[in-house]
Amino acid sequence: MTMTLDEKLDNLPTQPGVYIHKNVKGQIIYVGKAKSLRNRVRQYFQSSRAMDAKTQELVARIADIEYIVTDTEIEALVLESNLIKQHKPRYNVMLKDDKSYPHLKLTTPEEFPRIFKTRQVEKDGSAYFGPYLPASLADKTIKLINREFQLRTCSDEVFEIYKRAKRPCMEFQIKRCAGPCQKDLCKPDVYRETVNDVQLLLEGKDKELAARLEERMLVASEELRFEQAAKCRDLLRTVRALSENQKMMGDTELDVDIFGYHRDGNQLALQLFTMREGKIIGRREFYWEDIAVDGFNPSEFLGEVLGQYYTIGNYIPLEIHVPVDWEDRQLLEDALTEKRGRRVRILDPQRGHKREMIDLVEKNAKIGFDQRFRVIKPDWSKVLIELQELLSLPNSPQRIESFDISNIQGSENVAGMVVCENGEMKKSDYRKFIIKTVEGADDFASMREAVYRRYSRLLKEEKQLPDLVFIDGGKGQLSSAAAAMHGLGLADVPMVGIVKPRGKHEEISHLLVKGRESEPVFLEKTSLVMRLVKIIRDETHRYAISFHRQRRAMRDFQSELTSIPGVGEKLKDRLLRNFGSLKRVSQASVEELKPFVGQQQAERIVEHFRQLSQPEE
Repeated sequence: MTMTLDEKLDNLPTQPGVYIHKNVKGQIIYVGKAKSLRNRVRQYFQSSRAMDAKTQELVARIADIEYIVTDTEIEALVLESNLIKQHKPRYNVMLKDDKSYPHLKLTTPEEFPRIFKTRQVEKDGSAYFGPYLPASLADKTIKLINREFQLRTCSDEVFEIYKRAKRPCMEFQIKRCAGPCQKDLCKPDVYRETVNDVQLLLEGKDKELAARLEERMLVASEELRFEQAAKCRDLLRTVRALSENQKMMGDTELDVDIFGYHRDGNQLALQLFTMREGKIIGRREFYWEDIAVDGFNPSEFLGEVLGQYYTIGNYIPLEIHVPVDWEDRQLLEDALTEKRGRRVRILDPQRGHKREMIDLVEKNAKIGFDQRFRVIKPDWSKVLIELQELLSLPNSPQRIESFDISNIQGSENVAGMVVCENGEMKKSDYRKFIIKTVEGADDFASMREAVYRRYSRLLKEEKQLPDLVFIDGGKGQLSSAAAAMHGLGLADVPMVGIVKPRGKHEEISHLLVKGRESEPVFLEKTSLVMRLVKIIRDETHRYAISFHRQRRAMRDFQSELTSIPGVGEKLKDRLLRNFGSLKRVSQASVEELKPFVGQQQAERIVEHFRQLSQPEE
């Protein structure tokens, strides 16, 4: 016989544990923890107890109760967090990350680990660092590591190919990789030592890393290994420079997490600053849009959030600073101390530097709140009219097409074209061009070919022409593009060159309008017109470069075939066309290859890949 709700309330145990409220449909609507399940759960049904509006609504929907008894309150705290994460009950405060920020993954279980950016944190034995905000910080960190520490950058598949090759890749030649694919270039123990250095750097342990490097430098110097000593010296300078460039310093060398929030109505922004060895090294944001307006209690809110955050696998610092205290703070301290294995303190400082840091975090939380909830999307139609006036165009540029050229010293010469319609990027209309008529690094001729091919095709197919064409470059690129348009009888289509300052890739210096090149148009850096132009320019640059990298990678990968005696470009293309990939060619038998290359050449190809697959003596 099933017990009624009243009977369950009468038979609740006095031990600690977790209670689960369900509605009439059997859905879990709230999960809570208790030192005494009997005392805590019965409080919900006491008419004399004052309740906020949210709790009153919760109680009105409770149709059933379940509970799980635990040995300690700490066990109840951990279980509560796990259940909330699993079931996402409606009336619990849910910890939601604003977005999946990138992390850096160091593949430590591998013999020769590599580091790369990922948005998936998995329990695979690798070391994860982050999250990084802004996301570009992750890319900059990887570039620094590649330049200074020279970990391998290739995928496991490419790494295996080069292990069978007789020479390292281009990354080794330009000193961006230590060459672990070649056993005579980099020993495993030396490489592992470098990986440990990178891990210390990413953990923010600059002092420990600097001490190790200095010791190695002195030992190498005493043993007359001056090249190794110089390398340690240069790394030591880099680490010290990074340490000195930290702008936000604390008065403690402890690892500290600092929380602050800003709330307005039912919307709330929470920010977390992570301090390691006295330096702010990261920031994380969380947002809620359904906080109860009536009876909101910041102490209870923070207690629930921190309980969830630190019991689901996040790194636990030695100190946590919060703007307000709460009733179960000591319970969470004990749970985190047990998990960390060292004393963890949760503080709500009222004055001094620690309080100032919380104020700073709350200031940033307000900024994040404004950006998340109050920033209005620009009215692009008005921005386009403003762009029309600035450039003296005959019409508002509803459709903008933008070109960029990408190559390295003329190799794999390509162009990318993107489209912006009514202020929004239209990816379905993007186009790629493999430059066919230009030899070497001639950006002017390459731009002329890409523009000519694009608009000769539009004319042939009688499709819509753009209101404005952007050309990434100065007078030379713009003149070449204009010449192509003139040859097609499209001289009336407005064209603009986007010019950047010499030596700077991110900024935009000014715009050059076709026919008025002597009158450059300068835009205000904070204007919405500049924002739109930069969005289009950056997207064009990204699209062209990604295509170039794709072509270059394909060229390097397929060049393995042409290294076989008797296999030229035509034969390589025939094999790839019929087998679909280099991998399938490498796995093919003589009988499978013979119809396309003949018996003798088929035997050469099979023997070539057989030797590559053999481990070196």
